[in-house]
Amino acid sequence: MSVQTRRQEAVTEQLLGRYRQEVASSHGFKTISNAVRKSGIQAVAIDPDRVAAMTHTYSLDIETSAVTHQKQSGRCWMFAALNVLRHHVEQDLKLKSFEFSQNYTMFWDKFEKSNAFLENILETAAEPYDSRVVAFLLESPVGDGGQWDMFVALVEKYGLVPKDAMPETFQSSQSRAMNMLITVKLREDAVKLRRLVAEKASDSAVQAAKETMLGEIYRILVANLGAPPKSFDFEYKDKDGNFHAERNLNPKSFLEKYVKINLDDYVSLINAPTDDKPMNRTYTVRFLASVKDGRPVVYLNLPIDELRRVALAQLEDKEPVWFGCDVGKMLDRDGGIMDTELYDYAGTLGVDFAMSKGERLDYGESRMTHAMVFTGVNLVDGKPNRWKVENSWGTEPGKDGYFVMSDPWFDDHMYQVVVHKKYLTAAQKDALQQAPIVLQPWDPMGSLA
Repeated sequence: MSVQTRRQEAVTEQLLGRYRQEVASSHGFKTISNAVRKSGIQAVAIDPDRVAAMTHTYSLDIETSAVTHQKQSGRCWMFAALNVLRHHVEQDLKLKSFEFSQNYTMFWDKFEKSNAFLENILETAAEPYDSRVVAFLLESPVGDGGQWDMFVALVEKYGLVPKDAMPETFQSSQSRAMNMLITVKLREDAVKLRRLVAEKASDSAVQAAKETMLGEIYRILVANLGAPPKSFDFEYKDKDGNFHAERNLNPKSFLEKYVKINLDDYVSLINAPTDDKPMNRTYTVRFLASVKDGRPVVYLNLPIDELRRVALAQLEDKEPVWFGCDVGKMLDRDGGIMDTELYDYAGTLGVDFAMSKGERLDYGESRMTHAMVFTGVNLVDGKPNRWKVENSWGTEPGKDGYFVMSDPWFDDHMYQVVVHKKYLTAAQKDALQQAPIVLQPWDPMGSLA
């Protein structure tokens, strides 16, 4: 019988009776059910031996400052990227601690995403409003998430400022209400722009309307986040107690003077082991880039062992590594533990969970959800068994905010690392020069951390 001609079957009492009998006859299941209903599945399934094994000690441990806190916002990708850059500033200036303004980059991210959304609406104006592509654009015009290349595009265009120059606000730390208002306005703007195109308005009329819309978005952002500074002073004391002051800086001059690394030297590598994405090929995602005149989003797909190799090489050179993963899988948030054997769900429930990494991507079970930073690793006979992770959820979870990741977890739930291109092989550097394959906007590799 073919799938097309198969008769649909309803749930019958006979079938339910079989299931009841199977559960009733399962030895010890009643006790497990009692424990799960009282304490929750994770409390019952967690393996204390794995918790004990995942210690927060490492043979290679980069000196870092206190963990940052994104609070009730989805800016992990931005916090992680700024945490990588602040390490270089702390080392160069001999600072005990330093933070860039995450509010500053958030402001320009929201503004550029708004412009990109309006441009994408105009690009797809001939599509029906309920087409899959327009529906995708309308779903989340200005979410907090992002990617490494999106961060680089923002920094190259707008520069950076220290945290004191544009501190956090209520809405930068709790972005939901602000995002809701911007989303409402942008969807309204989409209606207006599509109507103008349908009425065959002139290009100048459409552009004038779009500029008015962007002006309203700018107004909303200033009300919620404050106005980005055009100039500021940078004052600090180094570890020796010496006072330093730099006057009348602007965001671009601050970037050029204090961020000594060349962001163009850093490349984004992914591990997407699916049939539609051959290894050693480059990819981009339609509509993913938010800065229209900025750096495009490009990935090189490599086997997971290569992501491990380059991440380890950069750590051995005492430089942190930005990465993106599916953080919610096999995670003990309070303990800061990520380990594939942390919870024995199969043994607890008597139900196997056996999808491959590629199958999880293809069937919507996994994608990149969070970005963090590797700042250490523990090596046994030259091979990593656990990784030190700098998170941006404050100092309460984990060990002072630092998490620990097992190496098998790296294999199963790691999707992206960003490293200096010097760690790539000659063949991988050549592969980066390929014209990228353009993926659909809803492809799992277009997810935002």
